[in-house]
Amino acid sequence: MIIDAHQHFWRIGLPHCEWPTPDLAAIHRDFDPADLLAVARPVGVRGCIAVQSQPNDADTDWLLSVAASEPFVLGVLGWADLAAADSGTRIADLARHPGLVGLRPMLQSLADDAWIASPEVAPALDAMEACDLAFDALVHARHLPHLLDVCDRRPGLRVVIDHGAKPPLATGSIDGWKAAIAPFADLPYVHCKLSGLLTEAAPDQAETDFRNVVDHLMAVFGAERLMWGSDWPVVNLAGDYGGWLTQAQSWTELAEEDREAVFGGNALRFYRLDADVALS
Repeated sequence: MIIDAHQHFWRIGLPHCEWPTPDLAAIHRDFDPADLLAVARPVGVRGCIAVQSQPNDADTDWLLSVAASEPFVLGVLGWADLAAADSGTRIADLARHPGLVGLRPMLQSLADDAWIASPEVAPALDAMEACDLAFDALVHARHLPHLLDVCDRRPGLRVVIDHGAKPPLATGSIDGWKAAIAPFADLPYVHCKLSGLLTEAAPDQAETDFRNVVDHLMAVFGAERLMWGSDWPVVNLAGDYGGWLTQAQSWTELAEEDREAVFGGNALRFYRLDADVALS
């Protein structure tokens, strides 16, 4: 059973939707569940996690309303202002919604790379732990030392690193990225998403470069802590839904049990999803 652990919806005309911008012509239009079903069901995907794309409460509330009306959406990763004085109250309110499985602050866009480790964020992380919400970390390699510090101090916080921490495939050496992500091998409660690689690569990127990244992710996290995600529709900037799924499957070369885990089982387990719902 294939579960897409990472995809997005947006409606360009909604007041809270500020991205994608018109220069990203391939994705500057509305993307709703019907669009996802058209590309996901033909390749055997049985459900998805809808991930926030806007850093505001309105986007989260809208995604929860989408999930409530579309069974294919098994859960929502929302956004909350983790530095707000009332962050604990907002997080507790969101956690009562049956569709919410976690939160994703957009760390890659913040000026302070160490923001997630700052004291002002600690109460929100406390609330996430108390509510058993997953934490999706949208980061680059430069954020990883600070994320590692947080994870070291919070073994009760379920963390997943989005897009493999975006290895700089298009810009040259990935040695720094490899070194930065390697210490997470020692933290069994930290997972990672096999997603977003195509949009970090050059148009003529060699397949061996992708395999180098995937092999390193497998070495660090193993098949039990890696989960596939499409990053649709962002993936349309560099490929397509089915093509990325086929590539990811070919680059992992897993035994059947491990393939089931990476391409579905791990997402169900990590996000506390009901497998019976996904199979219905």
